[in-house]
Amino acid sequence: MKLQQLLALEAIVKGGSFQEGARLLHKTHPSVITGIKRFEDELGFQLFNRDYYRATLTTEGEVFYRSCTRLLDEAKKLKVIANNIAVKEETELNIVIGDVVSVDKALSLLKGFFDSHPNTQLNLLFENISGPNERLLNGGADLIIHHIQKTDRRYEYQEYSQVELLPVVAPGFLDDRLTKPLTYDDLTNYTQCIIRDTAKTTDFATDYHLLNKTRQIMVGDQHTKKSVIKLGLGWGHMPLFMIREELENGELLTINGGNIRKYYLDIVAARRSDQSAGVIAERLWQYLGKNIQ
Repeated sequence: MKLQQLLALEAIVKGGSFQEGARLLHKTHPSVITGIKRFEDELGFQLFNRDYYRATLTTEGEVFYRSCTRLLDEAKKLKVIANNIAVKEETELNIVIGDVVSVDKALSLLKGFFDSHPNTQLNLLFENISGPNERLLNGGADLIIHHIQKTDRRYEYQEYSQVELLPVVAPGFLDDRLTKPLTYDDLTNYTQCIIRDTAKTTDFATDYHLLNKTRQIMVGDQHTKKSVIKLGLGWGHMPLFMIREELENGELLTINGGNIRKYYLDIVAARRSDQSAGVIAERLWQYLGKNIQ
């Protein structure tokens, strides 16, 4: 069984006749008839009824053609992938979203690009704290949406957004200590909830307002951290966009003040400055430059 035989079958079905199928294939009418007859002999059953002007499939032919179309679709996809490889268009991109980035916002932005590049697979990865930076600089990502050290020349970046992180607790967690500005010494006896840094080496490890002498609950993501804090199991800094509703309805209270302060992180879309980007990665970079708001 050859791919050309399956393509001939498809052309006749779509064309509605042997003559139209021949035209679509850029072949002569007799050669297509002969080719299909030989194919039927090889299969051991008839694909087409010969009793009508239009080429209609037999019952056996319909069953065979349904499977045939799936195979031809895969063959066409394979051809596109081969063409992409030949012109150095990447078949996949690895993009890391950091832990303080709105996933919905990032995905909405990326969707517009990957909808127009259906033959490039998006591998979406999630890392915490220094994990995105480590993965990018170690060659495990084409792009990260996260915060970076902007003076580090290994990065090329585009401004993405700014995230406000507030220190918050559940009502009653600190008893009456909310009546005056707090210091970090006041929190020594209270459990702090922190995010686990997914960086695998200490070269990238970073601490953000981590109190080393206090009890800690370590979690793997911001959503779990919010649940822990809401239940009164600990306190911690949370991105404002994730807790706006809880602050409004009183499920969470901010302890911002004194020397316990909210802080801001500049989020960027970043890639390595010392490596040339592939065709698709460069298109994505240009797309981000035009569409980041």
